[in-house]
Amino acid sequence: MTPLGVDLGVEGLGVGHMGKLSAVMVKSLRFPGDKARPVRFGDGDGLYLQIAPGDTKSWLFRYTLNGKAREMGLGAVGDPPDGVPLAKARILASEARAKLRNGTDPIGNRQAEREAKAKAEAEATQRTFRSAAAELLESKRAGWRNAKHGAQWLATLEAHVFPAIGDMPIAAIGTAEVLRVLRPIWERVPETASRVRQRIEAVLDAARVKGWREGENPARWKGHLAGELPSPRKVKRVQHRPALPWEQMGAFMAALSERDGIAPLALRFVILTAARTGEVRGMRWREVDLEGKVWVVPGDRMKAARTHRVPLSPAALSLLAEVRPLMTKADDLVFPSVRKNVPLSDMALSEVVRRMNEGGEAGTPPPWRDAEGRAIVPHGFRSTFRDWAGETRPEGREVVERALAHTIKDKAEAAYARSDLLEKRRPLMDAWAEQCHRLPAQVVALAPRRAQQVG
Repeated sequence: MTPLGVDLGVEGLGVGHMGKLSAVMVKSLRFPGDKARPVRFGDGDGLYLQIAPGDTKSWLFRYTLNGKAREMGLGAVGDPPDGVPLAKARILASEARAKLRNGTDPIGNRQAEREAKAKAEAEATQRTFRSAAAELLESKRAGWRNAKHGAQWLATLEAHVFPAIGDMPIAAIGTAEVLRVLRPIWERVPETASRVRQRIEAVLDAARVKGWREGENPARWKGHLAGELPSPRKVKRVQHRPALPWEQMGAFMAALSERDGIAPLALRFVILTAARTGEVRGMRWREVDLEGKVWVVPGDRMKAARTHRVPLSPAALSLLAEVRPLMTKADDLVFPSVRKNVPLSDMALSEVVRRMNEGGEAGTPPPWRDAEGRAIVPHGFRSTFRDWAGETRPEGREVVERALAHTIKDKAEAAYARSDLLEKRRPLMDAWAEQCHRLPAQVVALAPRRAQQVG
């Protein structure tokens, strides 16, 4: 007897207890002709093989709970998937015994699971993709760094998914429905289409967890949609941000230095640190260690959500000295907008570059352009830095990627990459600052050209 009054009696029934059964015995045992009722053969610990007239075989788990005998059917004898072999029956009986030890009646528990499944199936017939997506968005809201991400999620679903399958039952959505959404946009806007697929997959995964649908996810890429659609990367060549050739950085910085205002100063700092514009626009004095010559960007402002240390070159420190008189307290923005302690807009930095490209004759290329003739943009200076480092510097890819705060995609490599290589990055950033202030006549090749892997 267990503490709950459970008795897994193994007394012989029918023709008697025969000890442990074997697969051969289960197959060979027959219903005796002199019996009117089903007979049972015990396997031990409450598990029985029951044979009814006509040699119909099934498994039975027998136990006594609080003085009351109970019998739980475990399925018909046979091979999977419809039948239950001896090994599986023992597992099911073991699971039932575990429930008893934990104070749960296995029959009552099974009935509750069946009722919950029936309720979920009934709910699934009324649950649409639109409502399932709304619940997922609400559950994710607390984990997003800003409301903009949630708005983008909803916008892509409203534009591309809801018109086609938004009002369909979540349980009825299959591969055909997913492809109906994706095919019209897959080649036209591959990057957006890839995000749409990922978001459909996330909604369907969440619905399966809640019991609203079963089976494999029809929006899964590997091993499924990859066989129906071309890779997004092969549909359209990736368009990188227009970036100024590194040989022209000295001339550009000289022109930029002639412009007044906070936005040009912020753009110069963006260039000198190879940082993202948003990181510089949100930079506060408490993040700057002037003595240690380092800027520590907190993880909640980084794309990879990890703290990033930036070594400050003499040129970067000199630029900070120019804006230091604006500081009244440690929490002040380093590059505030006209409205006190309000960050500059991203458009403010873009406007600086746009104005520097004004004044040319109609039909002529902009003076500050990339190799394809496109007008440069602030974010492109990160690519300029990477090209310069790859072609002229000895530090190598790993140091350059750390300088750009890129995430290591290889999980094995990332597991061992504990250091941020700050001290190795100092000479790199010092040399970059020198390059940014070297006039065109001073530009020389510093090292043989070598390939730089883009991370």
